[in-house]
Amino acid sequence: MTSRPLAVVTGASSGIGFELARQFATHGFDLVVNAEDAELAAAADRLRTEGVDVAAVQTDLRTRDGVEGLYAAVAATGRPVAAVALNAGVGKGGSFVENPIEDEQSIIDLNITATYRLAKLFVRDMAARGEGKVLFTSSIASTMPGPFQAVYNASKSFVQSLAEALATELRDTGVTVTSLMPGPTDTEFFDRGDLLDTKLGQGPKDDPAQVAEQGFEALMAGKDKVVAGSLMTKAQAAANSVLPDRLKSAAHAKMAEPGSAG
Repeated sequence: MTSRPLAVVTGASSGIGFELARQFATHGFDLVVNAEDAELAAAADRLRTEGVDVAAVQTDLRTRDGVEGLYAAVAATGRPVAAVALNAGVGKGGSFVENPIEDEQSIIDLNITATYRLAKLFVRDMAARGEGKVLFTSSIASTMPGPFQAVYNASKSFVQSLAEALATELRDTGVTVTSLMPGPTDTEFFDRGDLLDTKLGQGPKDDPAQVAEQGFEALMAGKDKVVAGSLMTKAQAAANSVLPDRLKSAAHAKMAEPGSAG
């Protein structure tokens, strides 16, 4: 029977999620990793080179069956979850009027509903046990309206509010909750979200390994939130804390409007 702690990471096939999983692995955690794409198996193999046990659970968290399937797979290990990183998320650029409703519903299903349901399941278990660490991958997008990414930014505002509320609710339970707030990061997000023709998609991006390392350190330290990435990202987050929403919204529109890269 291993004495290593167990961590669960969603959206772990690439990007920030994979790098978070690697942080856990290099610090001696066994892993249950999840994603809905076929890249997950190769990611799990790479994580196993760190000398830890890795179980890969390929489910689509946009469905209730996917959420319950992941939770059941974790429960089947018979091991307490020391840490969970609720990282899976998706975005979509473009006009709210023109975007297909199905695309934006997927954002709500994954970023909001799945995150909520998984948090409910894992946090209840941790609170009953009196220990555990929860990481929500939010975004500095949560701090501003997002024209041409309206539903994505709104979804991250939900995640950020939930994380900060739970951090307060659980203050004296032995369970800590940390919100990870990256800025634009060099992942598949911009390609998958049809954002490559925008100033945002073509602009500077942070290293997902750096973001994950700062997020992991904040999680282990029990911090409520961390703006992760470069100094530029941290400066933008600081500015967002004082700028009026009207100005933040106008600035976001210039960066995210389709065709703005040209």
